[in-house]
This record gives sequence, structure tokens and C-alpha cells, in this order.
Amino acid sequence: MGMQALRNRIVDSPDSWGARRRSRRWTWLVDTFPDLAAMSVLDLGGSVESWRRAPVRPKHVHIVNLEEQPGEVPEWAEVDHGDACELPDRIRSRHYDLAFSNSVIEHVGGHERRMRFADAARNLADAYWVQTPYRYFPIEPHWVAPGMQFTPIAVRRRLAHRWPLQHTRARDAAEALEGVLWVELLDRTQMRYYFPDATVLRSERFMGMTKSLIAVRSPKAAEQAAARVPRARRPHPSDE
Repeated sequence: MGMQALRNRIVDSPDSWGARRRSRRWTWLVDTFPDLAAMSVLDLGGSVESWRRAPVRPKHVHIVNLEEQPGEVPEWAEVDHGDACELPDRIRSRHYDLAFSNSVIEHVGGHERRMRFADAARNLADAYWVQTPYRYFPIEPHWVAPGMQFTPIAVRRRLAHRWPLQHTRARDAAEALEGVLWVELLDRTQMRYYFPDATVLRSERFMGMTKSLIAVRSPKAAEQAAARVPRARRPHPSDE
């Protein structure tokens, strides 16, 4: 079996182990938010295609992503090319039923930008669902490389340039280094810090080990928190 075929079997193909895990995650989302079909959703860093494949489609999905979305945008979706950590006022002034993000917060670039990202999810919606790969799962998920996240940057750069199971091999060492520097896997302490009002910090497990973390706030919990004390919003650079 070739390396690309092995990667497809593990994470990329529709019947891969990774695809089955993603399907299970969709089921959790629907179980957590049974009214999802009637909800407005702000998807930070997602894609139209992922919602096309979803078992339940929300009433409206607003996607904000730095990457352009291919193809036509369906009537139930809205797409903005933008930075989820630097949302314009026309988006920051809106409100949604659910803020959603899947495997994005580890890519935004540093603690300060992660705070902005988390604040957007917490302040622009009644509920949120934010998933990220867990730092201490033994296999680095982007390169499918055992222990890669625990090695020095120079070692990660070499692995990113040559590791056979990665999705797209870097053209040179400089591109490999850039890819490495844009990935910062998070742990439980960090996720609790970024999402202190989460109803639950859920663990997605494989063979008894935590593979990813999901910070969830339910609409009911948000209503109760708002009734007790108004939630303060961290200052945003555009406020100055």
C-alpha cells in the first residue's frame, strides 16, 4: 500500500477512520442542538461544502473564512472572505443562534489572536461549539506524524518537508516551516481559559485517549449567565 493510499484510509477517504469520527461529531452536534435546522449559524473558518454534507442543515449559515469558497453559494448560506479574529463591524453588530468552528482555533496565530477568535464565538451567538485537536494525543493530526508536535521547530520543519503521510508536501524548507509555525495545538487548560463560560469541555476519544476537545455552551446556559451578570467583552483593537 502506498503512502497516499494509507493516508486516504486513515483520514481522507469517505469511508476512512477520520470520516467516521467526523460523522460521529456531526451526530453530537445535532444531539446537543436539536433545533439546529431552525438556527442561524456563524461558522468561523468553515466551508460551504462541509454544511452540504451535514446530516442537518441550519436555516442560515454565515461562513467567514480567509480562503475563498469554490462554486456557487446556495441560498441558505452567506460567505464573507475575512479574518475571524478581525471581524468587521457589519458582522460584529449581528447576532446568531450558534457560533461554530471545527479545527480552526489552532491555526489563527498566537494567544492574542486566539482570544479574539474565542471572543467572537462567545459574544456573537447565544451558543457555541468550538472543536480543536488535542495537543497531547500522540499523533499530530495535520501531518499524521507520531509525536511531531513535541519536537523542536527545526525537527518539525524537516518532518513537514519530507513526511510521507501529509496531505500536500511542502515545495521547500521555507514553505514547510511556514506550515509548522501556523499550527499550535491546544490543551484543556488553554481551552478552559478561552471559553470560561462553556457548559462543557467535551473530549473526543480514541482507544481511551483524548483526540480532540470541544467547548460547548448551550443556549439555556447563556440565558442563565446573562440573567445573573452581563458578560464583559474583551477590548478589541478597533474599539480604540
